[in-house]
Amino acid sequence: MADPTRTAYRTCPLCEAACGLELTVTGDRITAARGDREHVFSHGFVCPKGATFGQLTADPDRLRRPLVRRAGRLEEASWDEAFAAVEAGLRPIAAEHGPDAIALYLGNPNVHTMAGGLYVSPLVRTLGSRNVFTASTVDQMPKHVSCGFMFGHPLTIPVPDVDRTDLLLILGANPWESNGSLATAADLPGRLKAIQARGGRFVVVDPRRTRTAEAADEHLFIRPGTDAYLLFGIVHTLFEEGLVDLGALAGHVTGLAGVRDLALDFAPEAMAVVCAVPADRIRGLARELAAAGSAAVYGRIGTCTVEFGTLTSWLVDVVNVLTGNLDRPGGVMFPEAAHVRARTRAGGKGFRTGRWHSRVRGLPEVRGELPVAALADEIETGGEGQVRALLTVAGNPVLSTPNSDRLDRALAGLGFMVSVDPYLNETTRHADVVLPPADVARKGHYDFAFLALAVRNFAAYSPPVLPPDPDGGMDECDILARLILILSGRGAGTDPAVLHDHLLDQALQRAGGEVAELREKVTGDHPAERLLDVALRTGAYGLTLDELRAHPHGIDLGPLRPRIPEVLQTPSGTVELCPAPIAADVERLRAGLDRRRDGFVLIGRRHLRSNNSWMHNVPALVKGRDRCTLQIHPDDAAKLGIGTGGTARVTSRVGELTAPVEITETVMPGVVSLPHGWGHDRPGTRMTVAAANPGVNSNVLTDETSVDPLSGNAVLNGIPVEVTAA
Repeated sequence: MADPTRTAYRTCPLCEAACGLELTVTGDRITAARGDREHVFSHGFVCPKGATFGQLTADPDRLRRPLVRRAGRLEEASWDEAFAAVEAGLRPIAAEHGPDAIALYLGNPNVHTMAGGLYVSPLVRTLGSRNVFTASTVDQMPKHVSCGFMFGHPLTIPVPDVDRTDLLLILGANPWESNGSLATAADLPGRLKAIQARGGRFVVVDPRRTRTAEAADEHLFIRPGTDAYLLFGIVHTLFEEGLVDLGALAGHVTGLAGVRDLALDFAPEAMAVVCAVPADRIRGLARELAAAGSAAVYGRIGTCTVEFGTLTSWLVDVVNVLTGNLDRPGGVMFPEAAHVRARTRAGGKGFRTGRWHSRVRGLPEVRGELPVAALADEIETGGEGQVRALLTVAGNPVLSTPNSDRLDRALAGLGFMVSVDPYLNETTRHADVVLPPADVARKGHYDFAFLALAVRNFAAYSPPVLPPDPDGGMDECDILARLILILSGRGAGTDPAVLHDHLLDQALQRAGGEVAELREKVTGDHPAERLLDVALRTGAYGLTLDELRAHPHGIDLGPLRPRIPEVLQTPSGTVELCPAPIAADVERLRAGLDRRRDGFVLIGRRHLRSNNSWMHNVPALVKGRDRCTLQIHPDDAAKLGIGTGGTARVTSRVGELTAPVEITETVMPGVVSLPHGWGHDRPGTRMTVAAANPGVNSNVLTDETSVDPLSGNAVLNGIPVEVTAA
């Protein structure tokens, strides 16, 4: 008798777009995946990653049982043996050297899971270490810092209202490949086409003519890392030509005169020399943004992973404020997620950084973490406070962080390492214990992070598609709960339900009101579901888990609405347009005006079938021609004597690699481009497909000493390199 077939619906967890999937389930296998046409947000859109959802969950290389290092070899063990080994390895280090001797690294996938949204913060608090590192300082921390200073909280991030805007200016973003970032927008390419269909325009500023740039009404090449100069030229023009109009923001903005004074030295004619965008076009952008019925400026990875990342992120929203397009339909607006409590008044404690600093280089703490560019320093440098043990959760910093060869060597010298990860990859191969969570189809899903960044308010919950696998990985909430219990001294054998109940009690107490009465109402078959139900009941719309379960295609909560002033948490209760730390950093930007800008610089790039280093073990996502190529302009290739099919040697201050060359006019002269997330050629991994398609690791070339000083974010774009024929 054939296995029964059924249909299940869930949110795709493989990027930030939060698309709905319609899954065909045959027995205990997902046999097909396509876009959910009834989904309230994605309306049937799906990218190649989502279409391989079943292949990812059934990957034969996924770990199903824990691994423990014995006599130098990683061997399968029982869960009890694995947690006992964790306790035996971590507790003595903490007892002898203190909590700072244990570092924690959190990778990007944590924001794609309920366990990451609910259990990571308790893990950080229990660990009590100042040495917390995350992927945020390789891709987005400048935006958190700029928004923290301007709006009072680092998670108060405005997103472009793409469904209603007349003019969208995109800097350093390629949503045709990335599906959007720090702006949850299923089918963002379709939404951009809709702008054009209703008579609007979108303009792309990028050193590459990306797929997004090809579809745009206009593409402007820009020298990598100089977006802040372009934006300051726009700000200068807005003031000089009397185009500043705060609109409804008047009375809610302070610091306007400070910004005007800072912009005096950044006339478009001087900026054009630096950024390679003509002065008349800089002035034209300022006029068009000011004159549009509605307009939005959106900057992403390419504006964050540069030496002036925080200044650039700040200037993006300065332009939105000066043109009256902050908190305005068609401009940039603040989403309102169902699990977040509504605010009723403006004002708060505000935001600050530098509550502590890294031990070796003195880099500032931001949002409770240190720059990952400092991690190798903290492991290699002896003395009090040295990192001697590391816990990684869903991360692969050996491929994703700057000067990753150095970090690879540093990890080999740790006293003990634990990894929560379903793969034995380039990082986890160093671990003494690997704890594999169950695959994503066997756990529920709610996007705590991305629903708070959605370009249209909606809510959706996905129950588990498949039952627990008796021979498979442990539920990730249980894994993190047991780690928390070990670190708190409760012991490796303590039932994780102890921690689950404790977190539920805390959530109920934070909710206020009658705790016992609320507890009686809470539903959910899983600890994460019960915590979600509490958050929904006390959130902005008063929803419940049962309501979301009853709507498998999601609940549409309507377009974004103006939320100033109540969303502001600055001490003044206003948009603080000219924060002192940011204003002080402008001098560094001014000092760079006369810098020589010859020679090659390296930038990264995205591909629709890739998400960092995650998905290179899925055959359908790596098939076809080699995507890990060095793109170079024809004029540069001719000067270097490199022909089609040739190879090039690329050298930076910290490393060297050889890569196949792709000669293309899509990159501007003087710029070369490599995708990130590759380099699957290290011994000791168990990723068969990735190893057969290794590529090269671009982060062999990025420099861990080069960071944006305000945010600590690594500089991964605009890296000076030498290029020669290999």
